Amino acid sequence: MFDFSPSEEQAEMLAKAEEIMKVHVFPNEKYMVPHRGLPSEILKPLQEEVKKQGLWAGHLSKELGGMGMGFLSLGLLSEVIGKSPIGPYVFGSMAPDAGNGEILWHAATDEQKGKYLIPLANGDIRSCFAMTEPEVSGSDPRMLLGRAVKEGDEWIINAHKWYTTGAVGAAFAIVMVVTDPDAAPHNRASMFIVETDNPGYKIVREVPVMGDHYPGGHCETRFTNCRVHESKILGKRGEGFQLAQLRLGPGRITHAMRWLGVSQRALNIMIEYAMEKTVGEKTLADDQLIQNFIADSAAEIQAARLMTLQAAWRMDQGEQARNEISLVKFYGANVLLNVLDRSMQALGLLGLTHDQLLEGLYREARAARIYDGADEVHRMVVARNLIKQKKTEAFTNGSAKTV
Repeated sequence: MFDFSPSEEQAEMLAKAEEIMKVHVFPNEKYMVPHRGLPSEILKPLQEEVKKQGLWAGHLSKELGGMGMGFLSLGLLSEVIGKSPIGPYVFGSMAPDAGNGEILWHAATDEQKGKYLIPLANGDIRSCFAMTEPEVSGSDPRMLLGRAVKEGDEWIINAHKWYTTGAVGAAFAIVMVVTDPDAAPHNRASMFIVETDNPGYKIVREVPVMGDHYPGGHCETRFTNCRVHESKILGKRGEGFQLAQLRLGPGRITHAMRWLGVSQRALNIMIEYAMEKTVGEKTLADDQLIQNFIADSAAEIQAARLMTLQAAWRMDQGEQARNEISLVKFYGANVLLNVLDRSMQALGLLGLTHDQLLEGLYREARAARIYDGADEVHRMVVARNLIKQKKTEAFTNGSAKTV
């Protein structure tokens, strides 16, 4: 039913991406500054090389200078560029800019696209996304406390946010707040564009978190009597929840494929080390325990890869694939941690040092089980959907049996 063999065009794309990673990306990892990414003088020439090769911004349309690919092709490319923590920056597809670009493409007015989307798509500016609040569950945007009240031709925003990824150095924020508290739960919130020089916007602090790889950090932010013109609303009033889902579905596909890239790199490090490390007259690769580590990791990577590609394929067919995306999210996040953990265990003390990339990747990977919805939430979603499906089947078949 499913054939995920790369087409000739996809194979050419992946070969070019692998070459860029080998020649330009991996050698420059040592220049990455924690929470700030690559210095501009290093990053910009690399991005220009990617653009020259036609591999820039795989998530965006060709009209915006992107590749205009389907989800399956995007997933295959994400697996390659995800092998390095700086890969997504170099290829112009890093969160939160990638997700914000998708929202702007689907919901922004022509004026908004010209002012915010075009420079964002070109890599000339960065953005941030302000949805999560410290007082309520970050996994359910229906519980947001932040408010925006209409006054004349302006909206007045008051909200306390955190984990506003990329806030330091961002040109604008997309903020999600409640505009219609009495509406149905999925229609209460709206999204607004807030330029970061707005006097009502403030970065309270950059929250210290595990991991190093997000430029602009993860910040606590406040919107205090923050006035924005009504022209800054994204889409229609009350569409905030729908727009949030719009960015999260594709984002989970690309996240999951990047995790596979990281996992494959960790597996390769483990295999190479095991082949070189001698223990007495044998190498570590001769040890059955290490062989189990390698085999289990390979099996989990392949399972997660096929699961993710199937979800991407379904999305290319126009399906929402909600169950598949939730499965990919919690399963893939755990595969990532499992493989990294085995690789570090096989390397012993070396795996804990900065001499290897593993310890940094591991610290970054722990967040994968929480962001874009905690694993437990996605498990609950899948289970409830399957139970609901079974009840519907029983009712349709006229069965009197209690399900």
